[in-house]
Amino acid sequence: MTAADLKLKIFREVDSLQESRLEEVYGILTNYLRGHKDLDDWGQLTEEQKNGIFEAIEDIDKGKGISHNKVMANIRKKYA
Repeated sequence: MTAADLKLKIFREVDSLQESRLEEVYGILTNYLRGHKDLDDWGQLTEEQKNGIFEAIEDIDKGKGISHNKVMANIRKKYA
């Protein structure tokens, strides 16, 4: 498959998506394309910031986090 064939196939797949799925694919694609920049940003963090991120990940792995859905429900309840 040539690059042009691949681009056309991707375009057709994206063109046929429902709006909600299109937004999801856009987010995934944007995150993928920004991946290298995000890695560069990691190098700009201090050791203290990096350690804080690692601690937060450990807390989430231990079940100490709050789910996105619960946070959003609390916000909606508070500001509705």
